[in-house]
Amino acid sequence: MSLSSEQDLTSKLREYLVIQRANNIGNSLTQPTHLVISVSRRQVSVYQGKTRIKNYPIAVGRQGWATPTGNFQVMEMLKDPIWIHPLTGKSIPGGDPENPLGHYWIGFWTNGKNWIGFHGTPNPESVGKAASHGCIRMYNKDVQQLFHQVRVGTPVTVIN
Repeated sequence: MSLSSEQDLTSKLREYLVIQRANNIGNSLTQPTHLVISVSRRQVSVYQGKTRIKNYPIAVGRQGWATPTGNFQVMEMLKDPIWIHPLTGKSIPGGDPENPLGHYWIGFWTNGKNWIGFHGTPNPESVGKAASHGCIRMYNKDVQQLFHQVRVGTPVTVIN
């Protein structure tokens, strides 16, 4: 093989690889994101199309405050949300260190009065347990990542 033929082959191979990378990036960006929460495994999985791209450990609703199962979608996304206690109605402003939601809120269920969604926690030891009022507690760094992976309308499936 001549030097010119090798250069042509190398050039064509590079061109092919660039096209393949572009196609793969395009395909991953066009595949819809959806979330699957496993209450029993205390885990949320992020899917891009049919490919699971990330798992996060979570806390779920404790006895008497079970996390609802079913098919939902992200309805609300907030930074530094206000927290309103579901029983007393007392509110804690967003950004307050006492706010149990942390800095990110991703709401996916409401009965018109109360909401359930993903949020951070000032009590990281609760992650992996049934500890919340039905919400999905996450490590603060994890919910921050998740916040940037979803948008309003992202499907959320909650299974036992």
